[in-house]
Amino acid sequence: MKKIGIALAIILCVLSSTIVFASNSINTKTKQTTQSQTVNQLVEMKDKEKTTLEDYQEAYGSEAYGLTAYVLNKVQIYSIPFCFVGIAISAIYQYVLGIRKLDTRDKGFAIMISIITIFIIAQILPLIFAIVVKGWRG
Repeated sequence: MKKIGIALAIILCVLSSTIVFASNSINTKTKQTTQSQTVNQLVEMKDKEKTTLEDYQEAYGSEAYGLTAYVLNKVQIYSIPFCFVGIAISAIYQYVLGIRKLDTRDKGFAIMISIITIFIIAQILPLIFAIVVKGWRG
């Protein structure tokens, strides 16, 4: 009986499907305008990041130190959402899946501690870099 029901459902899905052909109904002028806007936005973003990198290089007095400070700043910004997601996943391991299994709870706890440690390092490292390079280097 189950086989007949599954076969009937598959047949209904196949018969109820329709064929859709794609057409190029977008106006070429609209398409060109959209592409040029996208290109302009990308060029503006590139120029903005290039000027930011140049500002870091000026502030630190060296190309290598400026690039390092720029990268550390980006790591600091992007580490926040990744760490929140990692903490949420480790909390699921520890508090939801770890209710019945102690090894899973311990795994969740270990993951949470490591993610929090990485988060703290990613947030503090740019400050330490700035203190060492600007303060001790002169």
